[in-house]
Amino acid sequence: MKQFNVELCTISEIKDFIETWHYSKSVNGIKSSYCFKLLDKDTIIGAMIFGGIAMANVWRKYETSEGYLIELRRLCCIDDTPKNTESYFIGKCLRWLTKNTEIKTVISYADTYYNHTGIIYRASNFEHIGITNKSKIIVYGDKIYHEKTIRTMYKGKLKPYAQKVKDALENGEAYYQDTGGKHIYVYKLHRRVKLINL
Repeated sequence: MKQFNVELCTISEIKDFIETWHYSKSVNGIKSSYCFKLLDKDTIIGAMIFGGIAMANVWRKYETSEGYLIELRRLCCIDDTPKNTESYFIGKCLRWLTKNTEIKTVISYADTYYNHTGIIYRASNFEHIGITNKSKIIVYGDKIYHEKTIRTMYKGKLKPYAQKVKDALENGEAYYQDTGGKHIYVYKLHRRVKLINL
């Protein structure tokens, strides 16, 4: 992994990569705050998005201010990477957040719907603190959406993708499915020296 580099980037730089390699196949609905790409020379082999918390008011359980908590919303790498690549990538990004932001806590979830248990988070020293309640998802083609997707508004109107999913539910192209809970993982960032590059 000595030849790998981690760089801050825009969501547009990694959108196609995530839609190809992440199990969700989507970045819709994500309020991205910090995006990173993992490079092997000039080729993207990994992508990560940290953003606003998906569930309203969750921050109150973990921090004294909403701005101190961020969620690791997307993480994926190509299949053919060396062992520990993901934990290396996570570590670099967490160190950047520690040194360059006021964020104190990172939260992420491992989705039991995909048989994920959070092995990569354990390997990256996240603390497992429980499992969320069961919920519903919307299955539409090869993608899944949170049930709140069809209520995603912008300037008083449903966002185009939200309207598309809502229409698909109404005409039977999409359907609701019950899911188990998600494993909850938390990582506490420790404040040290700021303003250090990756």
